[in-house]
Amino acid sequence: MKKQFLDSGKIVGTHGIKGEVRIEPWCDSPEFLCAFKKLYLDERGESAIEVKSRPHKNITLCKIKGVDTIEDAERLRGKIVYIDRGDITLGEGVHFVQDLIGLEARDLNTNEFYGKLTDVLRTGANDVYEITRGGKKYLVPVIDEVVREINTDEGYVLLTPMKGIFEDED
Repeated sequence: MKKQFLDSGKIVGTHGIKGEVRIEPWCDSPEFLCAFKKLYLDERGESAIEVKSRPHKNITLCKIKGVDTIEDAERLRGKIVYIDRGDITLGEGVHFVQDLIGLEARDLNTNEFYGKLTDVLRTGANDVYEITRGGKKYLVPVIDEVVREINTDEGYVLLTPMKGIFEDED
């Protein structure tokens, strides 16, 4: 089951004296987090906060409605912020990383089980899936020739792996 509220960053400090906070984004970019007018301080969506945000270098600066002093902002340090998946529409073929973690990686042609997707690494050129099987980790480039199908509803990703990724014996 997909989580409705996704952890998207952490309040790591204050900014200025008027209650702004600095958020370390765990999503695509500081700009992505700035698109939200409402964030949540819990994974159930019970503690909504209204925000106005702007990117600043690699963080998001955020003014929270009702937080007007540095002391109020300091009390939020260390809190995780969540977004509601219903507040964003993802493009075709775009997935939340949290929906990918745990998917079974299988061969497109033979249905051989390669392992579970345990992490998504950002390398710049393309993402890399970390697939874990029996305590061993394999790195799979996320390119069209290798990652052939992703089905988060059914819980799998189908691959046509490059020779050598999963210790080919030939």
